[in-house]
Amino acid sequence: MKIYTLHSKQNLPISIDEAWKFLSDPKNLKVITPIYMGFKTLSGDDRAMFAGQIIQYIVTPVFGIPMKWVTEITHVKDNSYFVDEQRFGPYSLWHHKHFLREIPGGVEMEDIVDYKIPMGIIGQLVHPILVAPKLKEIFDFRRKKLIELFGEFKG
Repeated sequence: MKIYTLHSKQNLPISIDEAWKFLSDPKNLKVITPIYMGFKTLSGDDRAMFAGQIIQYIVTPVFGIPMKWVTEITHVKDNSYFVDEQRFGPYSLWHHKHFLREIPGGVEMEDIVDYKIPMGIIGQLVHPILVAPKLKEIFDFRRKKLIELFGEFKG
């Protein structure tokens, strides 16, 4: 069983309160997701983030095929971190930790995603060709969108 990890850090020139307000609002996930993914929230984005919250989405990650993705917010510490875990969707495992830390001149945003691809050896063969590049593309888009929204960190 191969578990992959994606690790990303980005500094933003905003307060931790502003970063938390934006990043912990499930409605903003659509804003920082590439348009071609057809991201749409079906339910669970109607209140502030809390542990136990179930959020249902439709995404179209590859070949224009829509799929349902259900995540649970399992841990929340305001202005510090939250964790979302897939309950139903394309991965055998999806555990995404979002950390925020105040730094001089802004905030550091850190993501650590541990994930497993289904289909055993076939999934492992497809990972470097399709999955890893797609995740990199999504996180690169998010990085650029956050700079567009909040400005570039000059620290």
